[in-house]
Amino acid sequence: MTRDAVTNSTCLIGLERIGRLDLLPQVFSTVFVPPAVVAEVRSPLSWLRVQAVQNAVAVTTLKTQMDAGEAEAIALAMELGDVLLILDDKKARRVAQQLNLKVIGTVGMLLRGKRQGVIAEIKPLVLALLQADFRISERIVREALWLSGEN
Repeated sequence: MTRDAVTNSTCLIGLERIGRLDLLPQVFSTVFVPPAVVAEVRSPLSWLRVQAVQNAVAVTTLKTQMDAGEAEAIALAMELGDVLLILDDKKARRVAQQLNLKVIGTVGMLLRGKRQGVIAEIKPLVLALLQADFRISERIVREALWLSGEN
């Protein structure tokens, strides 16, 4: 099972809103972020491993379809290889999947945390995210609760 992840700012911002940034370093051995994500989050997190993307052409190409943080996160995941990419934006996820990257969203990260025993229940966290104006579709909520056995 992949133990490392690359994330864009959406997951970090959502978890920060509910006071649960502590979950990411518990679920993953290493959490990588590109510099554009650091600029978006503006919050120093000692456990984040900032790594610059080498392939500027890939970033430039991806930025025609999405924001800089998502573009750099996808390019970094391509460079690192065996990592999970945490993306919530539908279009960015579709592009990443077309590039054969392993993609999960913030809710998928919560499910992974529950499977690992880091999280006892995801329902309170999902509800907290929704109350904090984190956009999650009803379908994703239903599916996640069903997969976690909390429906």
